[in-house]
Amino acid sequence: MLELRDISKTVYGRPHIHPTDLTLEPGTMNVLLGPTLSGKTTLMRLMAGLDRPSTGRVIVNGEDVTGARVQDRKVAMVYQQFINYPAMSVYDNIASPLRLMGRSRDEIDRAVRETAEMLRLTPQLERKPLELSGGQQQRCALARALVKGAALVLLDEPLANLDYKLREELRAEIPRIFRESGAIFVYATTEPEEALLLGGNTATLWEGRVTQFGPAPQVYRQPADATTARVYSDPPMNFTPCRKAGHRLIFGTGVQAPAEGGFAALPDGDYSAGFRPNHLRLNAHSGDAVEFRCTVGVSEITGSETFLHLDHGGDRWVALVHGIHHLHPGSEVTLWLDPAHVYLFGADGALALPASYAEAA
Repeated sequence: MLELRDISKTVYGRPHIHPTDLTLEPGTMNVLLGPTLSGKTTLMRLMAGLDRPSTGRVIVNGEDVTGARVQDRKVAMVYQQFINYPAMSVYDNIASPLRLMGRSRDEIDRAVRETAEMLRLTPQLERKPLELSGGQQQRCALARALVKGAALVLLDEPLANLDYKLREELRAEIPRIFRESGAIFVYATTEPEEALLLGGNTATLWEGRVTQFGPAPQVYRQPADATTARVYSDPPMNFTPCRKAGHRLIFGTGVQAPAEGGFAALPDGDYSAGFRPNHLRLNAHSGDAVEFRCTVGVSEITGSETFLHLDHGGDRWVALVHGIHHLHPGSEVTLWLDPAHVYLFGADGALALPASYAEAA
């Protein structure tokens, strides 16, 4: 078990990681999700022992390892720039850390072949890394990390430099590799979809703070606050002011909807309504749908879908709608939103009411 107890990191007076408590259990997949410069890599370096925290302690299986050298910890790390030794065969690349550890020839051979089989590299063992595809090269780097029998495996955006097809291939394989290895996996990414696909637990980060940690579907469906909701949505969640007054919800520009279901029990007052871009529709899909009139800023067609950048009473929204839609900048468009997909956040940003669809999703 890995525990971070009140860990923080300050560099030249600037906080990179605010005081953080985090517990990672053996045999778990843990995703660090956040935008660039949110603190993902810094947090991983603190876990690995590459950096020493400004405050707090790192505890591994009950032992304080805060001051221990990285060489003395059972840690492996893989970066987005996958690093292999080009002059060595795949076999020798995988074997290299075991040789440095002084393992016997038979032990090395057994471990290399078992790890290569797990990562589906057996047919490539005699090849050089530059003779491999990008996905195979990254699997070679993963194999070299896993062969050490590390209890903690840190993956810092390992698929960022691969093309779409290779990313999809490895995204599907990493959970399998993780299950077979039994290590604690920590995987950093900027992509909410990747965090959901990998499963396990997700820690959302924003400006050096862990805003929420828990099972990935739970964090996605019930974000603790508006910041977490922004992080766990791509494009980011849309927001607009909302007032609860009796039996009515009144959105930004005066658009109204009945305050039914969970909305009815909320105290009257001012809130912020949040909803994801894919829940805005060009047609009403339910009788309860709320109608919003917006101005188109930019229309981006991406194959079978269109991103609409919108202005609604000064609020900047993005809609992700199915199909190809050529809408000119400055044109007016009507979009529909089912209230079941609306989250309400209080004045302090904390979640006041999750979207009702989230309970059953």
